[in-house]
Amino acid sequence: MKVKWLGHASFMITSDTGTKIITDPYEVLDNLKYGAIKEAADIVTVSHEHSDHNNTGAVRGNPEILRGTAEVKGIKFKGIPTYHDEAGGSKRGNNTIFCFEVDGIRVCHLGDLGHQLKDKEITELGKVDILLTPVGGFYTIDAKVATEVGNQVAPKVIIPMHYKNDKCSFPITGVDEFLRGKKEVSQLDTSEVEFRVGELPVSTQIIVLKPAL
Repeated sequence: MKVKWLGHASFMITSDTGTKIITDPYEVLDNLKYGAIKEAADIVTVSHEHSDHNNTGAVRGNPEILRGTAEVKGIKFKGIPTYHDEAGGSKRGNNTIFCFEVDGIRVCHLGDLGHQLKDKEITELGKVDILLTPVGGFYTIDAKVATEVGNQVAPKVIIPMHYKNDKCSFPITGVDEFLRGKKEVSQLDTSEVEFRVGELPVSTQIIVLKPAL
C-alpha cells in the first residue's frame, strides 16, 4: 500500500491491486495554494462540507463519493461522527473520521477533528496502523491535542496534515510545533511512502511528507 500526501488533508492511498482512494480533496484558494488536484481515483472520502475538503469534482475517473460508512470494491469504510470544534459542532459543524483497511493495514483519517477523542470514539476506531491527523490548530486540534490523540490511538505511524507552510497561509501553526520534543520522527524528501504488513514500526513513528501538489 502506498500513501501519497497531495496537500492539506488530501492523501491518495493506492492498494497493491491499484485501487485508489483520495481523502478530502481541496479547492485551490487564495490562502491554499497547493496545486490543483487532477488525479483519478476509485473512491473519495469527504470528512465535512468545507471547500478545502469537499472538492470532489476535481477528482477524475468517476469515483464513488463517501460521506459515511460504506463498502466499496471490497474495502469497508467506517465513518465515525465527531465535531469540527470543541463545542459539539456549534462553531464549525460536524466532522467524520474515516477508518478503513487496505492490504491488511488499517488507516484512520481524522478529517478536521476539533476535539480530543472520547473513550467511545477510541473504541469505535479500533486498531489503527496509520493515523492521518491535523496538527495546525485553530480550525482543528492543535499540536498538544494531536499529541494526546496520538497517545490515545497508539498507531504504528502518524502522518501529520492540515498545517501552515509555504502553500497554506491559514492562521494555523506549522508542523514543527507538533514535532517538538518527539524522538521518533522521519522528515522525508518525498510525497509518497509505501507500507507493508509485517514491516510497520514496533513503536509509534511520525513521518512527515512533502506535498505532491
